[in-house]
Amino acid sequence: MIEMRNVSKTYANGVPALHSIDVVIEKGEFVYIVGPSGAGKSTFIKMIYREERPTEGSVFIQGSDIGKLKEKQIPYLRRKIGVIFQDFKLLPKLSVFENVAFALEVIEEPRDVIRQRVMEVLDIVHLKSKARFLPDELSGGEQQRVSIARAIVNDPHVVIADEPTGNLDPETAWEIMDILEDINRRGTTILMATHNQSIVNTIKKRVIAIESGRIVRDEWRGGYGYER
Repeated sequence: MIEMRNVSKTYANGVPALHSIDVVIEKGEFVYIVGPSGAGKSTFIKMIYREERPTEGSVFIQGSDIGKLKEKQIPYLRRKIGVIFQDFKLLPKLSVFENVAFALEVIEEPRDVIRQRVMEVLDIVHLKSKARFLPDELSGGEQQRVSIARAIVNDPHVVIADEPTGNLDPETAWEIMDILEDINRRGTTILMATHNQSIVNTIKKRVIAIESGRIVRDEWRGGYGYER
C-alpha cells in the first residue's frame, strides 16, 4: 500500500527532517507513528499525501511513485487518502451533513449518491441524529467524529490520523479509537501519529518510532517506548 525508498527531507531553511527512510506498509495494517516532538512524524505522514515532497528518494502508493505526479493529478491521489487532524478543520458555517458531503460535491457525485453515502458514514461514527447540527453545537469528540466521517466518505484506501486524540479527554479518546479500529476492520489501512502512550500500550498494533528523522524502531505489537 505504502512504500518509502531512501526518503530524506531537508527544508528550504536547511533544517533536516527525515534521513534515509525505508519502510513498507501493507494493505489493511494499522500503524502507530511515535516519537518525540520534532522527530519528523508530521513530515513523514505529509509525504504520503504529498503535502511535502522528499529531497531525496521516492514515495510509492499502491506501486505508483507519487513524486512523479503532475499537479493536476494530486487531487486524484488525495481522494484515495483520508486525513484526520488534531484540530478537526471543520467548516464552521456548514452542518455536520454538509461538512461531510463537501468532499463528494467537489467531485460532482449525484445528490442521491451523496445523501446515501454521507448518512452511511455518519452511522459508522454514530452521528446520524446530529446531521443538521453546526460544529459549534457539538462536543470536541463529536467534532472529531465528523472529521473522521469526512475522511472516509470517499472510501479511501488509506486514512492518516495526525494526533486524532490530542485535544480530547481520555474517555472520548477511547471512543475515537473504537471507531478507527472499526474502520480498519473494514479493510482501510490506518497510520496514526500519536503521543498517547496509554492507547499505544493498550491497543497493540505495529509501532514505527522516529527520532531525529530516522526510524529507530519498527515493531509488530510494539509499545510506545517514551516517558511523558
